[in-house]
Amino acid sequence: MLDKQLICVTGLPRAGSTLLCQLLGTHPKIYSPGHSSPLCPTLNQLRHNLSDNEFLLAQLDNNFDLVYQRLLNAFRGFVNGWFAETDQPTVTDKNRGWLMQLDMAHMLDPNCRMLVCVRELGQIVGSIEARHQKTLLLDFPDHLASHSSYSRADKLLGNDGVIGGPLRTIEAMQDIPKKMQQRVFYIIFEHLMQEPAAVMKEVFSWLNVEPAQINWKHLPVKPHESDSYYRFKYSHATHASLQPPARHRISSRIQQEIIKQFGWFYKTFYPAALNNTP
Repeated sequence: MLDKQLICVTGLPRAGSTLLCQLLGTHPKIYSPGHSSPLCPTLNQLRHNLSDNEFLLAQLDNNFDLVYQRLLNAFRGFVNGWFAETDQPTVTDKNRGWLMQLDMAHMLDPNCRMLVCVRELGQIVGSIEARHQKTLLLDFPDHLASHSSYSRADKLLGNDGVIGGPLRTIEAMQDIPKKMQQRVFYIIFEHLMQEPAAVMKEVFSWLNVEPAQINWKHLPVKPHESDSYYRFKYSHATHASLQPPARHRISSRIQQEIIKQFGWFYKTFYPAALNNTP
């Protein structure tokens, strides 16, 4: 078992995960650094490397149960060491990669919880586009600056796109066992912006901790994570008070195609939008 309960914060880009970590950090029993973490990809890389290790494979041949238990103990030990600096009983780790690793997180900590941030897709595209217009002389990591706004949206929403990749993982989560699905809580960005106190009360209740007293006009602000990794196209600034973003403008053609292509998403999270689609 892990020394602390693990909360995996993940979801779509530009959907409030940084803000959510900031709000979780107001709770006296929750340790929430807030920055995107390398823990999940590090565990994946460790698994990859160990699976190719011939000495380990030979030991598994000889005594699988003992050696596999060593692996489990080692992985748990790594996670315990990762959060050794805090005495708080619950820790958060933010990375979109956790979306695909709920089974591993649950194996390491059967009490783990996953918070998945979602947002209306047109507004995610609009948010990225608005930020791009302020950083035109810098290209995206995947070199989308020379594309039209329509083509850029298409790439972002593609199977391997920054939005499309995690979006399809969220779609696939409906296939996991019901017991595992109960470990997942979806945070709808617009709901968090409109009713932050009610949403966070529900989140804390779901996490089985008492509600935190949040001063919405004086939120704790920590140095935000580096934006250079994404070439400053996805900012991670935090603020001392809640600041709902302005609604982003997006082409009606792009908006309608997004709703048509991802009808399952709107049916699940934004059913009213389907009623307004021609």
